[in-house]
Amino acid sequence: MKKTRDIVTIGFALFAMFFGAGNLLLPPYIGIQIGDHVWITILAFGLTGILLPFFGILSVVNSGESFQDLGSRINKFLSPVLGSVIMLCIGPLIAIPRTAATTFEVGILPSFPNSAPIWTSIVFFAVTWLLTISPSKVVDIIGNFLTPLLLVLLISLIALGIFSPMADYSDSSLNTAESFTLGFVDGYQTLDVLASVIFAGIIITASISKGYTTVKSKNQVVISAGILAASCLFIIYGGLIYLGATSGVEDLSIKRSELLIHISRAIMGPFGTIAIAISIALACLTTAIALTSAVGSFFSELTHGKLGYKLLVTVCCIISCVLSITGVDNIIAFAYPILTFVYPIVITLVLYTVFFGPFVKSKEPYVLALIGSTIIATLSLFKQLNLLSADTIATLNHIPFFQYELGWVVPSAVLFLVGLLIWGNRPKTVDDRQ
Repeated sequence: MKKTRDIVTIGFALFAMFFGAGNLLLPPYIGIQIGDHVWITILAFGLTGILLPFFGILSVVNSGESFQDLGSRINKFLSPVLGSVIMLCIGPLIAIPRTAATTFEVGILPSFPNSAPIWTSIVFFAVTWLLTISPSKVVDIIGNFLTPLLLVLLISLIALGIFSPMADYSDSSLNTAESFTLGFVDGYQTLDVLASVIFAGIIITASISKGYTTVKSKNQVVISAGILAASCLFIIYGGLIYLGATSGVEDLSIKRSELLIHISRAIMGPFGTIAIAISIALACLTTAIALTSAVGSFFSELTHGKLGYKLLVTVCCIISCVLSITGVDNIIAFAYPILTFVYPIVITLVLYTVFFGPFVKSKEPYVLALIGSTIIATLSLFKQLNLLSADTIATLNHIPFFQYELGWVVPSAVLFLVGLLIWGNRPKTVDDRQ
């Protein structure tokens, strides 16, 4: 009974950590673009938004107790470099500003249409700073009550929308392959694969603190909690994509926050707007506090205390406050090329560690796979920034799946195989060569 209760507690906590601003705003907007290609898009979004984050947790569990353990098994310089990039993405550059922007657009603007985002952001990050500098039970109380409340609210919204659809499926110019690509790539915007390799250490520590100190018992609790969180995410994501597809909205210029408000009002009336506004504001605040604390802790440890935790938290809040004023859609647009570059690298690290980590002990195959993904990710970044000519892009499209933003898959696999053939039987293992 205790073990089940602990799994539920940790699983809900993990869901709350994952479920932030983008997780709610992205799926409905995907839905209005895909017509009746609902299931294939849910599958694609689930791969990058649910399955890969779960694999991210597994990769850390199989490597040790933190992201440092995961990165160090490949290369001792990988953890600080890639870890810093990840923390900036899930921290002050993208994820944290998006929480405040979402709070304003969903929680404040509908009721106070003439309000300015600057004041909401200042108050939001003042509270975030206070609760991060001096952690208190307030965060635990919010988290413990928020997750069940948010789940009940969203499942009720989805259930009502399924049993009484707002409209038929919207028209779409996308074919099945394009709908899959849309769902897969937009899953990057959840940032959950990046967050999973950081959050894994948090829930591993939580499981140990609850008495699960053996490797077997710890892994059982962490993996079970991950499955619970993933199941909740699948229900919510799938439902929200369906609600978007049947919302009757076909104007792609609509803001993501406006679309969410439209759906909640259409299904639940004025109550839907108020309830979702309060829940999202609290969800975003809790996520912002967790991420700000993680950023402060990571860079403080990375600099061996030369940059203090409180200083880093303060700087993080100031940068996030400034960027949040630009709005959710602008933050997402800004994030897209960055994530197109970062995600393939992290996905490669996660997937190859999960599937081959127990068998392939040489570091070289993993390094080659990461090099392959990094090269293709760099070319994709140049493409997103319009730095490549049409002829160059046409040539690169001969790389399998490159035109679908998945060009890294085959090169990384080929280079991993080459590394395996050359170094796979070397007697020294990863652990021997730390």
